[in-house]
Amino acid sequence: MVHIDQHGGDYRNWYAGITADPRRRLFNEHNVDEKNGQWIFRDAGSNAAARQAEDALHALGCKGGPGGGDGATRFVYAYRITPTTIE
Repeated sequence: MVHIDQHGGDYRNWYAGITADPRRRLFNEHNVDEKNGQWIFRDAGSNAAARQAEDALHALGCKGGPGGGDGATRFVYAYRITPTTIE
């Protein structure tokens, strides 16, 4: 949340999700610009913690939906939505 506050502030302009492979998800599937885009991912340590963090980001206004990932999912990611990202 600190990252979003420091790099854009309006949660409605960000997408948040969970994944087991954050680089693939961000840069291949969501088409986030790795060098110039605003993005972050963190290892939440467990699937349950990742889902809690995702829910908190959605409650603050980030785009995205619950229920993604599988039992191996423990990374939380977010990126600033741009005309070239894929939500």
